[in-house]
Amino acid sequence: MSERHRSGFVSIIGRPNVGKSTLLNAFLGRKVAITSPKPQTTRNAIRGILTGDDHQIVFIDTPGLHKPKTLLGERLNDIVRRTLSEVDAIVFMLDATQPVGSGDRFVARAVLDSKTPAICVVNKMDVAGPERMAPQLVAAGSLGDWTDIFPISAVRGTNVAELQTTLIDAMPEGPQFYPPDSVTDQPRELVLAEIIREKALQLTRQEVPHSIAVSIEEIVERGDGLTEIHANVFVERDSQKGIVIGKGGQMLKAIGTKAREELEWILGTNVFLKLQVKVAKDWPRDPRQLERLGY
Repeated sequence: MSERHRSGFVSIIGRPNVGKSTLLNAFLGRKVAITSPKPQTTRNAIRGILTGDDHQIVFIDTPGLHKPKTLLGERLNDIVRRTLSEVDAIVFMLDATQPVGSGDRFVARAVLDSKTPAICVVNKMDVAGPERMAPQLVAAGSLGDWTDIFPISAVRGTNVAELQTTLIDAMPEGPQFYPPDSVTDQPRELVLAEIIREKALQLTRQEVPHSIAVSIEEIVERGDGLTEIHANVFVERDSQKGIVIGKGGQMLKAIGTKAREELEWILGTNVFLKLQVKVAKDWPRDPRQLERLGY
């Protein structure tokens, strides 16, 4: 290890659906956070750990800061705000394909008020193209006093390495917080549940995603090399249960098939996945049910 070892914590902040989880995965070169084109995909402060010979950065991918309509939304915002003053730097993200609006200004104000050094990242430059990028970068600069502004494409990796180098240089000197082979500190059950939820988000209709939660009930590592996973998929209304199950159980089967492929890759074993869909009425607004589901 180098004598001048840098280490610290970086929070990735922005409105829902600007690409925070995609950027985290790009930094690490592997998937630790689920992604979806639908907002409020991330519901926990997910830590991704980047370790090099002379540095270790712990990235925190936060839920999108937004104006909450439910108790779940309020708790997601609390997660974001807690991280702002507890990190060494903030990556504030904008979507280059969308005009800078009141939601972006709301989040930027919260970031800049924290007084934590913040870099503004304008994502999706591959989709926006040069003509839209120039005014977006000007608009980003008008939001406040950023330590730097980066145009990037998290999906293609454009300028991600340069952004990463800038963040490493911004970290204070310090020790490793995690063993060098660590990529995330998320409990295994949460990682597996999030993969199942991601597949449900990808396959179900627009009105269902905010209402989906997944809990792992049991993991059995059998002697024949098969890992048996029992999980519950929770929705808040009977009509949503029908959508997730699908005609003749086809939707639930498709969710299970897509999830199992990724679960097997992560666990390195064959997986038997049993999914049950249950109704937890109005769970995003119920403190006791939120607690039970880990929020």
